[in-house]
Amino acid sequence: MVIVLRAGFIYGLDEWLHWYDETPTFGRVLQQSVRNNLFQSWLMIGVAHALLYAQRAHQRGQQAVRLQAQLADARLSALSSQLNPHFLFNALNSVAELVHSDPDAADRMIVGLSALLRSSLDKSGTQVVALQEELKLLGHYLDIEKVRLGKRLRVHWSVAPEALTAQVPPLLLQPLVENAVIHGISRRIAPGWISVRAYCDAQNRLLLEVQNDSADSEAPGGHGIGLSTTRARLECLYGEDFDLELQRGQEVGTLVRLALPLRRLKEAA
Repeated sequence: MVIVLRAGFIYGLDEWLHWYDETPTFGRVLQQSVRNNLFQSWLMIGVAHALLYAQRAHQRGQQAVRLQAQLADARLSALSSQLNPHFLFNALNSVAELVHSDPDAADRMIVGLSALLRSSLDKSGTQVVALQEELKLLGHYLDIEKVRLGKRLRVHWSVAPEALTAQVPPLLLQPLVENAVIHGISRRIAPGWISVRAYCDAQNRLLLEVQNDSADSEAPGGHGIGLSTTRARLECLYGEDFDLELQRGQEVGTLVRLALPLRRLKEAA
């Protein structure tokens, strides 16, 4: 089309612009236009196709990113839905243990469970929350366990103020603390303690630690819901940019340490 239009343009205007000493036939002008402009025409076509393919490749890349994000969200939602009934059933079992032997304690546990569920439902569908919100939810759970275990359970908190606005997945610490209570405290007659620590290091990471004083307890995640699910959720959110470490020994008891990229929620600042 370019060649034909160019030939028609030259042929039609040659009478006034005199590109040729004598106006040739249109066929001759067309042949000359083919010789002069065929390469440029193919070059224009090639550039146009390259731009088109680049645009389509960019669109496919964006679509792949969206699909990957949707897949990660779906996997995170599935993992969260696995955690929610897990701690709910355990809390209900704790209430059932006390409802006949200590109705007043069972009543306090139900109130605590109500607060726990309210906090949990408020964050349903949210992939990250501020650490202070996660600790608030964890506090409701530990209040329930304190009613059940009484003086057998002591809790130590050590949370750096600068860590409170860091973002974490909801219900990140609760299953780890729950396993520490079940395997490290509730199976023993003697009193025990659980320590929850949060702080930031010089490498711009958030450090979270859950520790109990029982080195003989079953490792957290022994039922396949604590450590393994936590690791799967962190892989969805951070890829390989996190560390999850388990230590057991007489000096440290059982310790789970998490190191996450330090990211803050503006609304929590």
